[in-house]
Amino acid sequence: MAGARRPHALHGRTAVVTGAARGLGKEIARELARRGARVALLGREEAALRRVASSLPAAPAAPAAPAAPAAPAVPAASGCWAVDVTDDDAMRQVAQEVRDRLGPASVVVANAGIAEGGPFAESDPATWRRVIEVNLTGSAITARSFLPDLLATHGYLLQIASTASIGAAPLMSAYCASKAGVESFAHSLRAELAPQRVGVGIAYLNWTDTDMIRDADRHPVLRELRAHMPPPARKVYPAEWVAARLVTAVERRAAAVYVPAWLRAAQAVRAALPAVVTGLSRRELPRLAARTPFEATGLLGAGGRADEAHRRP
Repeated sequence: MAGARRPHALHGRTAVVTGAARGLGKEIARELARRGARVALLGREEAALRRVASSLPAAPAAPAAPAAPAAPAVPAASGCWAVDVTDDDAMRQVAQEVRDRLGPASVVVANAGIAEGGPFAESDPATWRRVIEVNLTGSAITARSFLPDLLATHGYLLQIASTASIGAAPLMSAYCASKAGVESFAHSLRAELAPQRVGVGIAYLNWTDTDMIRDADRHPVLRELRAHMPPPARKVYPAEWVAARLVTAVERRAAAVYVPAWLRAAQAVRAALPAVVTGLSRRELPRLAARTPFEATGLLGAGGRADEAHRRP
């Protein structure tokens, strides 16, 4: 039944995770493998992907039918593909290779994402555009590439969104725009695919302990902005803890998952958030600017730097 967790629902299924070289993507891949899935890891950094693939745990034994002998443990099959999620042709080719090697995907986690911070007026247009391309267009290309498999398996796509999908923040315009975009994309795709029995879920996440967030905290203005949030909203959660809850949502084919769970309450006050954020910004941003100049950060974290390096001539 949709919405209810089914034990061993992932055993023997093929799951695809984008942005799997590090951070949350890596932990999602590990949790999927721990629950018995064959995992295809996609990302920009081939060496890092191989390290993750080699570290995946073996799958547990499948549950035995009543009065039947226990099924033997089966090692988790996996594979990794270095690919740019914004490249339609490359992603289409990777989807075919995953299908040939691991079988048709019945789970796809669109997790790949990058971020940059700073004043919009001073942002580098190419960097700003790249955040939109990876986070929004890359998610759409991921869905398009694996949609034939999801249709064939009546599978499930989990789109990783953010609290930025619910309430935008200053100095993060590209990231907030992209996450609002993926939320709308996922809502639209869910309705479109419902007759074909393909599930689409949205994951709303608060701060997760990844290199991107740690890098953001190195910039005084972004660090101060987070410090001005209410204590529950500024807490950073371990990536392993977040991943476990996301994979449970995959098992349940959940339409939405909030990590932490209290984020669900933000939906009830969503219409009021822009005015609240604007009021706080009017008061706090001048204070911050007087102490520390606002500067563009460039792409944040090791994942952002890897994306930048792969695009250099």
